Amino acid sequence: MQVVINGEKTELASGISVRDLVEQLGIQGKVAIEVNREIVPRSRFDSHELKEGDRIEVVHAIGGG
Repeated sequence: MQVVINGEKTELASGISVRDLVEQLGIQGKVAIEVNREIVPRSRFDSHELKEGDRIEVVHAIGGG
């Protein structure tokens, strides 16, 4: 299936969850995932299944002072 991740068209396997995507992309640390302009709570990463045409934004938290 085709989705858009941070503005880039990307092919993913069907039935992939947000958690699967995070692992596939090798994302570590604190991250927020937005799907179609809605934040997916970390507690729903396993159950939120991505669908054809979803627009996904991955935002990394960066600390500073």
